[in-house]
Amino acid sequence: MSTSKKKQKKQKISEEIKILALDNNVPFPTIIFPVVVREEQDIELIQEAISSDRLVGVFARKNSDELLDNSQDLYSVGVASLIIKMFKSTDGSVRILLRGLHRIKLNKIIHEDPYPIGKVHSQEDILGDALQTEALMRTVGELFQEILSLAPILPEEIQEIIFSIEDPSKLSDLVTSALNLKVSEKQQILEEDRLDKRLTLLVDFLQKELKIIELNTKIQERVSSSLNDAQRDYFLREQLKAIQSELGEDEFSDPELVEIQQKIATLPLSEEAKLAAKKEINRLKLMHPSSPEYAVGRNYLDWLLGLPWGKKTESTLDLKKAEHILNTDHYGLEDIKNRILEYLAILSLNKHAKSPILCFVGPPGVGKTSLGQSIAKAMGREFIRFSLGGMHDEAEIRGHRKTYIGAMPGRIIQYIQKIGVKNPLIMLDEVDKVGLDFRGDPTSALLEVLDPEQNFSFRDNYLEVSFDLSDVFFIATANQEFTIPEALLDRMEIIRLPGYITPEKIQIAKRFLIPRQLARSGLSPSHVRFTPKVIEQTIENYTMEAGVRKLEQQISQICRKIARQIAENPITPQITISTQNVENYLGPPKIFKEDIPKKDMIGVAVGLAYTESGGDVLPVEATMMEGSGSNKMTGQLGDIMKESVSTAISFIRSNAKVYGIKTNLFLDYDIHLHFPAAAIPKDGPSAGVTITTAVLSILLKKKIHHNIAMTGEISLRGRILPVGGIREKVTAARRAGIKKVILPLANKGDVALVPPDVTEGMTFYYVTHYQEIEPLIFNENIRKNTETNKKER
Repeated sequence: MSTSKKKQKKQKISEEIKILALDNNVPFPTIIFPVVVREEQDIELIQEAISSDRLVGVFARKNSDELLDNSQDLYSVGVASLIIKMFKSTDGSVRILLRGLHRIKLNKIIHEDPYPIGKVHSQEDILGDALQTEALMRTVGELFQEILSLAPILPEEIQEIIFSIEDPSKLSDLVTSALNLKVSEKQQILEEDRLDKRLTLLVDFLQKELKIIELNTKIQERVSSSLNDAQRDYFLREQLKAIQSELGEDEFSDPELVEIQQKIATLPLSEEAKLAAKKEINRLKLMHPSSPEYAVGRNYLDWLLGLPWGKKTESTLDLKKAEHILNTDHYGLEDIKNRILEYLAILSLNKHAKSPILCFVGPPGVGKTSLGQSIAKAMGREFIRFSLGGMHDEAEIRGHRKTYIGAMPGRIIQYIQKIGVKNPLIMLDEVDKVGLDFRGDPTSALLEVLDPEQNFSFRDNYLEVSFDLSDVFFIATANQEFTIPEALLDRMEIIRLPGYITPEKIQIAKRFLIPRQLARSGLSPSHVRFTPKVIEQTIENYTMEAGVRKLEQQISQICRKIARQIAENPITPQITISTQNVENYLGPPKIFKEDIPKKDMIGVAVGLAYTESGGDVLPVEATMMEGSGSNKMTGQLGDIMKESVSTAISFIRSNAKVYGIKTNLFLDYDIHLHFPAAAIPKDGPSAGVTITTAVLSILLKKKIHHNIAMTGEISLRGRILPVGGIREKVTAARRAGIKKVILPLANKGDVALVPPDVTEGMTFYYVTHYQEIEPLIFNENIRKNTETNKKER
């Protein structure tokens, strides 16, 4: 009865069974093995099997990285397996524990939806020669025992069970599953139905595995022996040192160490550096040259002794020569040139004067970096530049301690060693863009570098000795001053580069940009000529910047097109670039200036603004409409400019009786102020008088003179306060054809700094109170109650 049931069960398995693919492993009968199932199709298969007979056919994949498309992806022989346990994981996968029952052969896949089901039949074992099988079993046991003695891969209890097995099929399956064989090799043993051939294959694999383990053991022994040899060398060298000391012989047998010792004796090292170098040499004497520590110490000595101890370049103290170099390389910038010449004058009188720490602050493209190069050239010093923009690691300045793998000195020490002198000019570019994160604050390290009272003993973390940086001339550059930390800002002398005005840009283009671009394009003045007007047109219509970088790009574009024309036709006559043909080379204008009023209008006042790209004329438009007394502002205004609007309206409301304005206008009407060129951000208090004039005009319905521009901050009492950017604003007014300009009296001195060719023919009105502006911009007296006004003032 029992035999009949087994046959029925076996017959049931041999017909159809659910197919589970196994990656990177091969199942074997009688072996319990885990499987992790992640695919939804396979999870559904497992759940269906558990709810029925708990049986699945497990087959190894031929290619584990491919999906199961058809029976060609699976090996043909697998194992019918029973699901013992199932665990659901939090990540959605299912872990199952399977026990192999017996070998089965896959005939074909019947269907694959919702999961694969295949038609299989059982594969019976064939005994073969009994004596040969017995001999092979003993050989397998001996080889496996030898492998376990070299590399225990199974617990002792399992080993005892394996060696007590008498069934050749079970023995081969258990041993094969325990070995670290390839999937294809394990599959060979699974597919072999003759037991004697299966055991023969297993013997071959066991012998191969034994050779690999023996070879691996030899390699490990060799490595261990090398370490022992290094220790032996150390003790022998210690003994040799003692013998040499007794005999009074020279301790240095390594020619490199002898050379380093001689170098230490000749270099003007500080006492601290000498002690550090000697200490490192004493460590190297006790090491084998192949030791990693030896290489670290040798590299440290190379850095320490490679620094320019006491080596300087002689600074040029000829003031006339220095002034000529600065004037030749740069147009304008008189304040900066004078500051450099003042320092050179002090240095000529006092050789031990400390170098100043200068910081050039200005918009991009105004020549901060090139000015540093010119200063180095004028002083006869070597020039080094490195950017601090985006730097987050303090070790970039101070270096890493030499105990770290791949440690190096900081950038300051690296560049000084590279340049070979201890008094170069170092330009720290973009000091306002230094970052801060978990690796440290580079600005904290810069505090010591840029402090004349501390940098004479700068300590790099790698060198661990002091190095004198007091002879280094440091120049920092920044685009914005407010992003520089206060402690760092306090150590530097700020020199502001406000940007170039149009007349200066024209001169720079004539003297520097055009000749440079002609040379780069292989052209000469005989090939092309730029008229003065076309340079101005290029500046106004194709660039919007404080510097000249974009201008040079436009000139370069023109030169490239002309170079192509001449290359295609060498006999081309000289080409003149004028206002009539510039669009052929640069295309249509890219910058459009805001039009100023052509006639007197109500509610439109002409102001002057200072932007990142220089000065500009800024008409302010005001209008009034029925509403609830609110104020509206448009044109991308900053907080300070919004406050200026509030101040202007409050001034007018507080003086409503003076101007004869009915108070209900402020309650029953809304005031809307618009600042054209809405895409450009605007901020600052300098539009106060312009806003006041535009709002007063709509309330009084009085026209404003269109040919007069104004700038200045206004207070609640009507006082006109000074503002910045006068040089750029006056230039913008001249460019727009405005000859009359209203300025705060406190800015009178700033007008003297504007080039004479700009101010020629212009009239300036300097005021201290808004009452002084009224007769200049309105056609009639707008005050109705002068007594009240006197009391207010």
